Amino acid sequence: MKPVIVCASVSHGNTRRVADTMAQVLGAKVVAPEEADLDELSDADLVGFGSGVFYGRLHPRLTDFVKALPARPGQAFVFATSGLPEIPPAPFTRPLIRVLEGKGFEVAGSFSCRAFDTWTPFKLVGGLNKQRPNVGDLAAARAFAERLRDGRGLVV
Repeated sequence: MKPVIVCASVSHGNTRRVADTMAQVLGAKVVAPEEADLDELSDADLVGFGSGVFYGRLHPRLTDFVKALPARPGQAFVFATSGLPEIPPAPFTRPLIRVLEGKGFEVAGSFSCRAFDTWTPFKLVGGLNKQRPNVGDLAAARAFAERLRDGRGLVV
């Protein structure tokens, strides 16, 4: 397996911690969107795409990168970290999954967890989720990556 994870982690390193946890299980390289090598991505048999959530959406550095990718078949997964919980009918990852599917990717699953958030109103009280992602969140990310590695992708 030749996996690569493209991760935009900009505020507190939350998403990068989740990406690094998944990378350990998958034996993947983690890169920022602007560092990603298109030849390396085209050779990868599994590509992960993740970022923190900003104003209810994945970071534009990641979404713009994915929109600019050439169409190609392949397997992908998407992950996110957020201060606020997802609303089940509208997961944070759904818009990016749709773009990936439109590019020919088969999306094997998605993962999200809560994370430390200091967005303006929350900064006044020192932020939300100060200890997250925590040991349980990272264990869930590890289990998700194990399912991907074993060919059992699953939406979490």
